[in-house]
Amino acid sequence: MKKLFFVLIFGIMISLESCSNSSSPNYQYFPNMHESIGYETYSDSDAFSNGIEAQVPVENTVARGWTPYDFLNTNEDYELAKVSLKSPIEINEENLLNGKELYGIYCAVCHGDKGDGQGILMTREKFLGIPSYIDREITPGSIYHVLMYGKNAMGSHAGQVNAKERWQIAQHVMLLRTKLIK
Repeated sequence: MKKLFFVLIFGIMISLESCSNSSSPNYQYFPNMHESIGYETYSDSDAFSNGIEAQVPVENTVARGWTPYDFLNTNEDYELAKVSLKSPIEINEENLLNGKELYGIYCAVCHGDKGDGQGILMTREKFLGIPSYIDREITPGSIYHVLMYGKNAMGSHAGQVNAKERWQIAQHVMLLRTKLIK
């Protein structure tokens, strides 16, 4: 009889334990965090009647904070930018210091701290033929254009530096060029 009682108690304990779920708490203080509600994306919108996909912006719209650049990535527009593109920012100590800092981050590894084309990648022969700023006829407009699109082996830096920073780098490059000429 005692044996039957222990077997019955043991059986009841096993059945109660098998009903519990250790991965789910007994009390949910924030039930929406434990069991999130699934929503159908774009399900109630008539804007996506031709399929569930992101919409294309309206033609000729400009993203907030972005200014269109009117020159194309061609040699003709490079020459046009060289003569007609003028810096909208003032040449002052703050812009020159920011330009120097940005130049050290993005440009000096190839062009060198002095703009002589002897950056660390050149001296280690990773890239060869990096020109000195004195070897080229450059203007702030042409520097801005090259930072925007890249030229030859140099890639575009438009994704790394914004428009104001490109002008600051151009100011610093022109300062380096005048130091090389002297």
